[in-house]
Amino acid sequence: MSGKALAHNVYFQLNESTSANRQALIAAARKYLTVQPGILFFAVGELAEELARPVNDREWDVGLHIVFTDQAAHDAYQVDASHEQFVAEQKSNWKRVRVFDSLVEVVRV
Repeated sequence: MSGKALAHNVYFQLNESTSANRQALIAAARKYLTVQPGILFFAVGELAEELARPVNDREWDVGLHIVFTDQAAHDAYQVDASHEQFVAEQKSNWKRVRVFDSLVEVVRV
């Protein structure tokens, strides 16, 4: 499959960057953010500690990566009840959240 899709990348910096807090955020993302229609790809995980090159941005704890079929699927996800529940339950743990959205070509290799 190839074509335009919307890549939604979110980087969370936690108030307290403990392993338990990182794992709780990852578990909540898996629970609430994988159920919306239009998701082509989902991944969530911790900062790779061993990759500390000068070009690496290290001011985050958990990265969320979702590729949607199109912007309409992304827009529906933003107001989906499961997404809103995720934000309501997790927001108090976030020191900073950065969102990077881009239109991408999907290429299966």
